[in-house]
Amino acid sequence: MKYFLAIGMLFLGGSISAAFAEIPNGLTGTLIVLNKNSNNASFIDLASGLTIATLPTGEGPHELVVSDDGLMAVGTDYGGGDSLTVFDVQNLKVARTIDLGGYPRPHGIQFLPGQAEVVVTSETNGELVVVNLLSGSILGSVATSGRGSHMVALGQSGELAFTSNLESSNVSVINLSRGRMQTAFRVPGRPEAITVNKEATEIWVGSNEEGVVSVMNSVTGKVTAQWSDFSWPYRVLLSNDEQLAVIPDMDNNDLRFINAVKKQEVGKIELGDASPQGVVFHPNDQVLFLSLANKNKVLVIDRKSRAVLGEYETGSAPDGIGYSSLILN
Repeated sequence: MKYFLAIGMLFLGGSISAAFAEIPNGLTGTLIVLNKNSNNASFIDLASGLTIATLPTGEGPHELVVSDDGLMAVGTDYGGGDSLTVFDVQNLKVARTIDLGGYPRPHGIQFLPGQAEVVVTSETNGELVVVNLLSGSILGSVATSGRGSHMVALGQSGELAFTSNLESSNVSVINLSRGRMQTAFRVPGRPEAITVNKEATEIWVGSNEEGVVSVMNSVTGKVTAQWSDFSWPYRVLLSNDEQLAVIPDMDNNDLRFINAVKKQEVGKIELGDASPQGVVFHPNDQVLFLSLANKNKVLVIDRKSRAVLGEYETGSAPDGIGYSSLILN
């Protein structure tokens, strides 16, 4: 499963000032950004930095996934939209809007193997919903047995899904092939950010109430590593090679870097009053992209040096971001 991408910033005394630079390594393709306040999506050409299209979404779009071939993107309309917006990336148009009215507040979303279907959380119902994107039909749902199921993570096989349940302070493990909740693990209060490694043996989860990020064994629930001093660990993402984890802290306004193998923190970028939110890696795994909701921008960050290489302008309050290899400009 792939998502991903995105010109320079200087940080002086905690403030941010623009200093545009060339895109490193000849990056090409299209960056897709969901703008929560303007209820739309920006399609940005990486080579030129131009916004080549702005397409409407439902109300309050939050999370975004992009198919491996870059042809399809899907956003969750969480802030009252109760729908999925499906984008035809190649033709720069909305392919369809899928009504999820029976499953309110759709938020976390992942492609299933084959990429014709997605699983999406219904936070209100505490359910994981399976949706066919080609027909626009709802194929079924599985109760998470958690309250406030917000985000979902999948291993590479797509057999197991993991939901972070804000209100019940646990993580549900759902066997999708059997259509049932398998187990649930207690975690520190108000878990939101979640990811798993490809083999689905490790669960990474951020807990907002206690400001910690934990790594857990997916079979036993045992915590194998934990980091503190977060305020709002908004998302957690592993690099494609699973050597690095990056964690934007929305309220502390920084991005933290963890060696995912040694389980050691290796660095941090201070971002001023920026509200960092969505984060994705470029397929080359050397560059990552971070949306700044308070600045209406996406940063380009070098993985190794942790230097900010550049920026793109977006719509209002960017959150979910994704990458398509298609060159559309």
